[in-house]
Amino acid sequence: MSERLKSLARAGVSIWLDDLSRERLETGNLARLIEENSVVGVTTNPSIFASALAKGERYDAQVAELAAQSVEVEEAVFALTTTDVRQACQLFLPVFEATDGVDGRVSIEVSPALSADAEGTVAQARELVAAVDSPNVLIKVPATPEGLGAITEILGHGISVNVTLIFGLQRYSEVMEAYTAGLELADSRGHDLSTIHSVASFFVSRVDSEIDSRLKESGADQSLFGRAGVANARLAHAAYEEFFSGPRWESLAARGARVQRPLWASTGVKNPDYRDTMYVTDLVAPGTVNTMPEATMQAFADHGEVEGDQISPNHASARATMDALADAGIDYDDVIAQLEVEGVDKFVVSWDELVETVRGQLEKARQA
Repeated sequence: MSERLKSLARAGVSIWLDDLSRERLETGNLARLIEENSVVGVTTNPSIFASALAKGERYDAQVAELAAQSVEVEEAVFALTTTDVRQACQLFLPVFEATDGVDGRVSIEVSPALSADAEGTVAQARELVAAVDSPNVLIKVPATPEGLGAITEILGHGISVNVTLIFGLQRYSEVMEAYTAGLELADSRGHDLSTIHSVASFFVSRVDSEIDSRLKESGADQSLFGRAGVANARLAHAAYEEFFSGPRWESLAARGARVQRPLWASTGVKNPDYRDTMYVTDLVAPGTVNTMPEATMQAFADHGEVEGDQISPNHASARATMDALADAGIDYDDVIAQLEVEGVDKFVVSWDELVETVRGQLEKARQA
């Protein structure tokens, strides 16, 4: 048992693993991470599934069965990914039950082909929920302008959502509004609000990568390097604390509504000059989620430090950091706009990679 990760969990941070594969499930690796590393949830994405499919043989039997049925590649992708998520959901059910549904969650993403199709996104979300058939699944929907409306409607059907690809504070405010509107819609349809959960996945390291690049080009003071990602996330947390208060939210809370927890995503440190646990250590606060690549999790287990709440006392310093970046010529709105476009593009590329991987596996099985 990792004492450092236990301390992180005791500080109120839910530790989720940013990875899933059939090998993790079938070898007991994921079960050991739950037992030994305080892991209480899993997030997935198309790149993770593509990597798992390409590396192992544990999918061969299902791929062969799907090939024999002459299924289309998109149908095969759906079947393969929902099988893994269904099994992971079953593994996490004890955590889900012990935490009253707060944790024990497994996320699965809608197709990026639907990122500009709100109606199609809602339809696929309902299909994914039906296929996984477990109360602890989270449907992952990107925070595109069209996605916001879909998020409200999905929540209105009583479905729990992981809102992903959030980079900026304005979009985050819109996400919280979409969540609240979704709860109000669900309430009007007679759903039990206490059963609806959501996390807002706010990306961290990509913000530093982009702003550091711009600072380097401008020859800015090096003291500003590597500070934007954490400061941006801390300001998002300040917005979270402000939003989930006041009469509107209190009315929903009285009917059982849960807050939409901030989830720190993209927490693997990309610059080797930075502390490899900085996006965990510097973003500790009660009621948050940190979804980590296993390498980051193991680094924290080895030498990570928990020094209490590192966010709420630092809202003002985070604002000062962002002001200093603006003074150095960083156009925050332009940075966020670029990251959002790149985020959706990467989403599409990773999905295409998954589709092509499955296509290759199906063709190989048919030739066998």
